[in-house]
Amino acid sequence: MYYLKRVYTFDDNDFPALLADRLWPRGIAKVWLDGVLWLKAVTPSSELRQWLHQDPLAHYDEFCRRYRQELSAEAVQADLQQLRQLHVQHDRLTLLTAAKVIEHSHLPVLQSVLQDEIE
Repeated sequence: MYYLKRVYTFDDNDFPALLADRLWPRGIAKVWLDGVLWLKAVTPSSELRQWLHQDPLAHYDEFCRRYRQELSAEAVQADLQQLRQLHVQHDRLTLLTAAKVIEHSHLPVLQSVLQDEIE
């Protein structure tokens, strides 16, 4: 199972976990996320992230399409496979973000792409 969670509520029960943000979350010490993977390649590009923030509600559907396209790039496939293998080994993987509203963030898209291989 894939779990989506804000990084600010992360605890030891959430391992294994991936920090799925391109930027390190404000106010979080790196030692607090010791053992958490941070694979920037599977996060939205800076350009796409900044574009979404201009008008999150109006841009979200197009953001999802563009992010899914970024995740289909050959350069990202090894990292996605690493995450899928981690999920299989532990039967779970927690995807972490600093986004306030997870449902309208990139995490549901990443979760969907990771699950596509399973189904």
